[in-house]
Amino acid sequence: MANSIALVKKYVDKLDDVYKLASLTNVLESDASTVRRGTNTNEILIPKIDMDGLADYSRSSGYVHGDDNLTWESVKFDYDRGRAFSVDAMDNEETIGISFGMLSSRFIRNKVVPEMDAYRFAKYSEKAGTVKNEGRILFITPTLHNAIISFDTYKSKAMLEGFSTIIKIPQTRFYTAIDLLNGITSGEEIGGYKKSTAGKNINFMIIEKSAVLQFTKHIVNKVISPENNQTADAWKFFYRAYGLTDVYENKVKGIYCSYSTT
Repeated sequence: MANSIALVKKYVDKLDDVYKLASLTNVLESDASTVRRGTNTNEILIPKIDMDGLADYSRSSGYVHGDDNLTWESVKFDYDRGRAFSVDAMDNEETIGISFGMLSSRFIRNKVVPEMDAYRFAKYSEKAGTVKNEGRILFITPTLHNAIISFDTYKSKAMLEGFSTIIKIPQTRFYTAIDLLNGITSGEEIGGYKKSTAGKNINFMIIEKSAVLQFTKHIVNKVISPENNQTADAWKFFYRAYGLTDVYENKVKGIYCSYSTT
């Protein structure tokens, strides 16, 4: 059993790689080295800097002194979801690590990543403003992207060339609002997410990376072997996705959202 648990832990270390390959919003992930741990476990501290601009230089008196102000703002994580899974001890006795690896990787690709992408786009659309020109990333539905390409005109090509990156997003992840299903209430047992009644289909979003706060943690905080499982002869795995999705207050102009009004 000890060897099996060690093998499972090796797969756990790879979960973040699976997420990075499958996620369409991973390109917006913030640099974790720029933040500090908060007083509470569910929050982090982010730096906010204000400074004066350039002033005239004088050959007689030199530089005009400027002010700069660095403050740390406490921000709470806003996304906390999880699931527990069981693998029967006799289903794959000798390769429990592989069984867990297949289960967890498919779960992240097919369930976790689509929900996290959808959650982020919905959150960013709430705070969208106008967008500046530098470092713009275009997120667009394949249908609209293909329509632009099909025009095959100088203007359409020039428009697309104005973006640093273009990422095509399935419509099923591209809404202005979603509901996260709690996995408990009748009708919500399967978990996951769905488009909210008030949600609109997003056509495209333009995001400048420095405008957003996006941090992600993937945690398998418990692995219970069959001999320690009091309810079944099975391995049990507890998976948790924990993260933050927000926009800097002074950078809402770094996001633009176009959505259907019908």
